[in-house]
Amino acid sequence: MEQDKLERYNRNIIIPEIGVDGQYKLLNSKVLVCGAGGLGSTVILNLAALGVGNIGIIDNDVLELSNLNRQYIHGFSYLGQDKVKSAKNRIEDFNKDIEIEIYKTRLNSENYRDIVNGYDIIVDCFDSFASKFLLNDIALDMEKPLVHGGVTEFRGQVMTVIPKKTACLRCVFPQNEQEYIVKGVVSPSVAAIASIESMEVLKLILKLGTLLTDKMLVFDGLRMNFKTINAGRAKNCKCGC
Repeated sequence: MEQDKLERYNRNIIIPEIGVDGQYKLLNSKVLVCGAGGLGSTVILNLAALGVGNIGIIDNDVLELSNLNRQYIHGFSYLGQDKVKSAKNRIEDFNKDIEIEIYKTRLNSENYRDIVNGYDIIVDCFDSFASKFLLNDIALDMEKPLVHGGVTEFRGQVMTVIPKKTACLRCVFPQNEQEYIVKGVVSPSVAAIASIESMEVLKLILKLGTLLTDKMLVFDGLRMNFKTINAGRAKNCKCGC
């Protein structure tokens, strides 16, 4: 490994569970982050800091002033511009080791195969439950691990789905919540959930520790507690468990 990489990732490499071999795995991994908003801001920056070498970012929105209370990957100067371009510029300035592919589009049943096919892991940083359920179904169809995250106000949750092996999002939320209602959210709760998502990605890549599979970790920032809810595999669910 080149000297500059050894120095940059030193605090990763000196962890016994990572080492040089683990850092190579991170540099060679490919992760698709779906959403470049609040959750995406922390996830993308965390992955870039870890040295995940190939990051895809998909988002169809432009940056608005109301986004900046939590979407700190973006700068004020990018107001009115595409979030994917803003995020790419930030990461290219932060870590030139990272290859960034951006998709200024809305993921749907027609375009997902060409986008998702080239990635090892999918990270759910979308806002609406309709988008999250779509992403869940895409992950199942493409047999890609999915790290789900959701957050609103002071609360949030994280769950990891391994297709054909673990419960999926539909096992936990059988009814599809299609209507999207704008709710408040504060940056500390967003960053907390996104950081846990990022840890799940790290563990998936390096095959470390215990994943949040067949369970959902729920965070309540007001009471400052976490609880784990077991997620059974629903009978006749499309996840095929």
